[in-house]
Amino acid sequence: MKILYVAELVGKAGIYAYKKALGGVRKRRPWDFMIVCADGATGGGGLGLNHAGYIHKLGANVITLGDFCFYKKDLTANIEKMPFVLRPDNLNPDAPGFGARVFRAGSQKVAVAVLLGQSGFNRIHATSPFAALPALMERLGRETPHIIVDFHAQANGEKKTLFYAARGLCSAVIGSHTKVQTADEAVLPGGTAVISDAGRTGSIESVGGCEIESRINEYKSGIPDWTKDAWERPELQGVYLELDDSGKALSIERLRVPVDPAPETAGE
Repeated sequence: MKILYVAELVGKAGIYAYKKALGGVRKRRPWDFMIVCADGATGGGGLGLNHAGYIHKLGANVITLGDFCFYKKDLTANIEKMPFVLRPDNLNPDAPGFGARVFRAGSQKVAVAVLLGQSGFNRIHATSPFAALPALMERLGRETPHIIVDFHAQANGEKKTLFYAARGLCSAVIGSHTKVQTADEAVLPGGTAVISDAGRTGSIESVGGCEIESRINEYKSGIPDWTKDAWERPELQGVYLELDDSGKALSIERLRVPVDPAPETAGE
């Protein structure tokens, strides 16, 4: 099985780069199943209802969210009607939506789960991903050996530790949230592919996909400003996985696919 994971979409440039790059990626690396992280797709923070539908329509089998999962009220109110959208599984049991599901990938099945780290988040609180992991993997493993975990976490040490806790229990653990692609991809003993962060899809000449001057001004003033999109050097980032029939990872490859800027922004 071949799986494409598209790293976190950030703002309009992220959605644009995702749309523009997919055709070329498919020619070179065709996939059976696609996962798209979209925690910052709408205005740089969260995912709106219309964007969720559009990303899905363009081919995403699953859309994963992280600490911004409930930032957009229209999606929150409808998330249980959208089984292709996953929020972290280790939230309060009363949280709406789904944290893990099993999907069809042709004649096979693939399970996708999202776990949220505990370090560095102050607006949303999750139970320990380490405590949640064994039961979650056992439950999903009863239906399919192909299990992908999106670990949305801030601290690199927390990610690395979970990688080793998960080795042999799932096909891959893909780190997200920091929006900077790391170069530590590996297949661990036991057949679990890992990477600390798959990166971001959107403007690369930016601060986490956001307009540079607005980020500088926020640090100077302390006033948040998520209103300005960055468009410089749009790019799709992510990883490409190959799994065997037993669910073991055969390979993990980092992807960086530059795209031409949108015509209306090319002169900016």
